[in-house]
Amino acid sequence: MSVLIFIDTAEGVVKKASLEALSYGAKAAEILGTPAEAVVLGTVKEDLAALGKYGVKKIHHVNNESLNHQDAQVFTNVIAQVAGACGASLVVFSNNLSGKAIAPRLSVRLKAGLVSGAVALPDPSNGFLVKKNVFSGKAFATVTVNTEIRIITLNANSYQTLAGEGTAEVVPFQANVETGKVKVTNVTKASGEVLLTEAEIVVSAGRGMKGPENWGIVEELAKSLHAATACSRPVADAHWRPHNEHVGQTGFAIAPNLYIAIGISGAIQHLAGVNRSKVIVVINKDPEAPFFKAADYGIVGDAFEVVPKMTAAIKKLKGVA
Repeated sequence: MSVLIFIDTAEGVVKKASLEALSYGAKAAEILGTPAEAVVLGTVKEDLAALGKYGVKKIHHVNNESLNHQDAQVFTNVIAQVAGACGASLVVFSNNLSGKAIAPRLSVRLKAGLVSGAVALPDPSNGFLVKKNVFSGKAFATVTVNTEIRIITLNANSYQTLAGEGTAEVVPFQANVETGKVKVTNVTKASGEVLLTEAEIVVSAGRGMKGPENWGIVEELAKSLHAATACSRPVADAHWRPHNEHVGQTGFAIAPNLYIAIGISGAIQHLAGVNRSKVIVVINKDPEAPFFKAADYGIVGDAFEVVPKMTAAIKKLKGVA
């Protein structure tokens, strides 16, 4: 028996969310009294053995170039083989696009109970209990999983990345890799210095910016904080900003350490995608904007006056001209 953690990568680089999943999975293995192992698919540029500092003891590497582009059905089949070989009783994914695509399929394949969006470690003291988000993050539920094999997808930024010492044993795994039904013909990468889904800080703006020509002050603030930029749905729908920056219930759900919302009213659909942020700062000239009720800090004022002053103060603090 073991805990198996899926290491998600992009262009051969391990994603930040996977480091959280490794730390979570290693601690879950300790609680369950079983080894912590991991699986990574495709070509990887990083030193996999170094990931042992997050608590994993063995990493199964399916080094097959056909797995460099994710196909959920193919990945499910390969991970199921690894899970069977190592006798996994718990499989841990990040609750990102990869986890949401693979975990449900693997649940059916392994006849395993699935808990999506977990925010705490499993409690095996009375069955197998897991705390998770429900109702788009507005409440929590504790669920019991009764199956022999369990699958958990971990919400981003809900468990601290714990790096210690040690290295992992990297073991090549010869899997039966089937031909995928999806063929990747072209890849268009999102622009920006910081990837939105991996960002620690996000600066977002809405219709209060009045037009795309005014986005310079938003980008300047984001650059001063080394943050990703985002936007509300109306902004993306109006083509002021690309859709890959849209956060909310129908866009990306994010959980950065700091989320700055500029000129966004705070409709419930937008809040559903950002309410897991550690700290929310709202800048809006309307003191009755709903977003202020969810904010940790609020500034009532004109964004065109507040944002440049904030950027200047940050640059001064950092000693940047």
